[in-house]
Amino acid sequence: MESEPERSAIRIIAENRRGVLRDIATIVADHDANIVMINQEVFDSGPYIGLAELYFEYESAEVRDHDRLISDLNSIASVRDVRSYQPFGHIFGSRVIIIGGGAQVAQVALGAVNEADRHNIRGERISVDTIPLVGERTLALAVDAVARLPRASILVLAGSIMGGDISKAVDRVREAGIPVIALRMAGTVPDHADLVVTDPIQAGVFAVMHISSKAVFDINRVRGREF
Repeated sequence: MESEPERSAIRIIAENRRGVLRDIATIVADHDANIVMINQEVFDSGPYIGLAELYFEYESAEVRDHDRLISDLNSIASVRDVRSYQPFGHIFGSRVIIIGGGAQVAQVALGAVNEADRHNIRGERISVDTIPLVGERTLALAVDAVARLPRASILVLAGSIMGGDISKAVDRVREAGIPVIALRMAGTVPDHADLVVTDPIQAGVFAVMHISSKAVFDINRVRGREF
């Protein structure tokens, strides 16, 4: 059997100028590594203000000398610092995303955090991200963005009324392969979700149980149901 490619992570501090990303990608490719996730931004405060941070995760069954890769990246004239880390997936793991009204979001998070604690104590990695928002357009944009979040594994919508463009965004998130749980609420969102739950705490528990590698709950077996 072929072994799964090893995933590693590197953080680079470099000058903020054109061509740096090209130079970095060229060296990574020369080491037969495949970049699978990348994030880049410019520091606006702290000791690296004005410099660029580039974090990327890569896979390769061929790269054996990671120290050589780091050394070659350090040889780029515009690079100031290179360090290797564990990938985010090994640290924060799969992500439960909770979006909606503040009071409902807090209750869903209560259930999700308590359930995640039970799993993480046993070696899993499940994290919970929340953002309280109001307004149809604002919520629709946030829901659409979930499909672009790294390691987002499930979305819970918590509110009193949601519909319109939010429902369309829910459809797009589900098409991207991310299941959606909605609280029982007014509006059309519950009709578009995979699962509708009345109790917000239970909704958070269900979300964590679905993405856990050790739990037996599977949202696919109860899709379309209300609890």
